[in-house]
Amino acid sequence: MKKTAAWLAVYAMEQLGIRFTFGIPGVHNTELYDELNNSQSVTPVLVTHEGGAAFMADGVSRAAGDTIGALAIVPAAGFTHAASGIGEAFLDGIPMLIFSGGIRTDTGKRFQLHEIDQMELAKPLTKAAFRVLRHEDVVPTIFEAYRIATGGEPGPVLIEIPVNLQLFPGEVGELPRWQAPPAQQAPQRELIRRAADMLLGARKTGLFVGWGARAATDELVAIAELLQAPVSTTLQGLSTFPGDHPLHAGFGFSPSAVPAARNAFSDCDAMLAVGTHFGEIPTGSFSAVVPRNLVHVDINPAVFDANYPGAVNIAGDAKATLAALLAELKARGPRAANPELQAQIARDKRAYREEWYAHDSKGRVNPAHFFDELRRQMPDDAVTVLDDGNHTFLTAELFPIHRGGRLLTPTDFNAMGYAVPAAIGAKLAQPDMEVFAIVGDGCFMMTCMEIVTAAANRLGIIYFVFHDGELSQIAQAQQIPYNRKPCTVLAGPNIEGIALATGAAYVAMRDEAGIAGAIGEARRVAAGGRPVIVDVAIDYSKRTAFTSGTAKSTFKRFPLSQRMRFAGRALMRKVTG
Repeated sequence: MKKTAAWLAVYAMEQLGIRFTFGIPGVHNTELYDELNNSQSVTPVLVTHEGGAAFMADGVSRAAGDTIGALAIVPAAGFTHAASGIGEAFLDGIPMLIFSGGIRTDTGKRFQLHEIDQMELAKPLTKAAFRVLRHEDVVPTIFEAYRIATGGEPGPVLIEIPVNLQLFPGEVGELPRWQAPPAQQAPQRELIRRAADMLLGARKTGLFVGWGARAATDELVAIAELLQAPVSTTLQGLSTFPGDHPLHAGFGFSPSAVPAARNAFSDCDAMLAVGTHFGEIPTGSFSAVVPRNLVHVDINPAVFDANYPGAVNIAGDAKATLAALLAELKARGPRAANPELQAQIARDKRAYREEWYAHDSKGRVNPAHFFDELRRQMPDDAVTVLDDGNHTFLTAELFPIHRGGRLLTPTDFNAMGYAVPAAIGAKLAQPDMEVFAIVGDGCFMMTCMEIVTAAANRLGIIYFVFHDGELSQIAQAQQIPYNRKPCTVLAGPNIEGIALATGAAYVAMRDEAGIAGAIGEARRVAAGGRPVIVDVAIDYSKRTAFTSGTAKSTFKRFPLSQRMRFAGRALMRKVTG
């Protein structure tokens, strides 16, 4: 039989359970969009910019349990516009399929519209890239791309389909049907035994868990309780372990962490780390002290010994590995309860919050009071979406994600502008859950026009815009050594005007007295299927533990001569202004 590559691509998407594509039609993919329009199970979503499309696809992959996000974009400009979202997915381990058109391969002409070598562009941003040259290869290539995107440490994969293959039918044989890969194998018994020996032989073990362990929350809780071990998470892994569990200490455990985590991990002589790269952010600019007795579990063996050497490295799926480890630990009996550890964590958390309550916000919104009320009103299974900035670390330190909740945030690529579109993908993936984003005004301005997409699709998402008029995370980092803030003071924006332009409702939160009412009103409007922008007059004058700790740790890593130069310049500017 004869079929176009566009028809075949949509057939493959349907086989894989792809529910949404994001992008903009163009010369090189109009046929694909026509076939998508015929699909009963794949919905193409029109966006305002391909960068937003990539973040939406990322949001689907992170929030859904039954599908991954996909792009349907034009080549060249479509790919480069989407590159930030693709790069974010690549470094964060998020599966994504990128369906791109391609120039005609049947004319022999050069200098065609959008003619650029996307395979080269894609190399540093994707796990793999394919250019399909025959109709019969379309479906098998897409199936292979999906296996790569979802296998091992997940990531984005590009499939480029030349426009002539999309437009003109070609001969294909019997169409293959998708078959899911076999379940992950359990790890080697000897490694599990060695890990158990190390963890049980320690005086005190700590658990450090990341995004890669998100499907193993039950196993993590059981292991933490059995070992009576404090637990900290990476930024991306904030929802991996329940934030209201008495053994949850906080985000990170370095000098940049909150006091509860610093104190709980200060005397650990063994560590179980699961689904984490030990990257720069969660280790506080690599200032974390990791015990020599480190058991490191990750799906990607390339992360082992990269920054901190492991005593026992186990390459494998987190859930399967932890299930085997839990069985081994249970067979040897639990440790005695440690009520003092839990009491210490609770005391430290309470004292840190009291610091925030005592801070004078001078008529603006105190972050601790905001997050207290947000936690009180939001259901445990709500989806929290963050962007990249000071608001990210305020949320990490002051807003516990309870069991059942999901948290989406950009990490290693750290692309500003993530939250607005990613929340759209999350809401499409989980229409019955409440979805809200917390985003700084600088990040908000990058992608706020995608709220048009949310309004067009009647998506009741709440956007809490922390509005202080600065790129505050960098402004604070500038203020410490430079005593000035070049190019971090914002000119605007008029948040109410953006709401009017995009079709969103507008709610002002001008002071602490208005916190509860503003959140309640936003939830009421969003429940009716309309996006809401909450303009939060946030107080950023108190620095987070992360900002203060990381500034100090980074400074300590400078050579002595440079530390003296920076300190001298800062002192001079402090004196002279």
